[in-house]
Amino acid sequence: MLNHIVIMGRLTRDPELRRTQSGTAVASFTLAVDRDFSGRDGGEKQTDFIDCVAWRQTGEFVSKYFQKGSMAVVSGRLQLRDWQDRDGNKRRSAEVVVDNVYFGESKRQSGESGSYNRDNGGYSAPAQSYSAPQSGYQGYQSPVRGSDFEELSDDDGDLPF
Repeated sequence: MLNHIVIMGRLTRDPELRRTQSGTAVASFTLAVDRDFSGRDGGEKQTDFIDCVAWRQTGEFVSKYFQKGSMAVVSGRLQLRDWQDRDGNKRRSAEVVVDNVYFGESKRQSGESGSYNRDNGGYSAPAQSYSAPQSGYQGYQSPVRGSDFEELSDDDGDLPF
């Protein structure tokens, strides 16, 4: 079975960091995630508000480096919870239990950089990424600088295929 979700959106409020009775950190926050499509009539894009919960160091990282309006990329698992409200009615909630969280915008835009990866046990620098301009692909310039690579000519008869 597979239960894995990746979402990207903006925090709707500052993360709320709490601690369990045993002292374990847990941060709760909500991401506003735009849907990839708009309605049939070409109207406004719809937005989903997805509750997230991050435990231990991941929760502390979110609480320290993210605030309302920050763009975040979250990966984790979807969890459904059944509960009763004050009137005794049965309710069901869905939330993402966060495994990893990454900054969704550059340091210049957000003022922060890096990510926390639970599996690696620590903080890391942001990975370089490239996204094509909105008007379509217009070429990609490699971030690699220097002469570590050699240009191959089109006519290389030594290749076995």
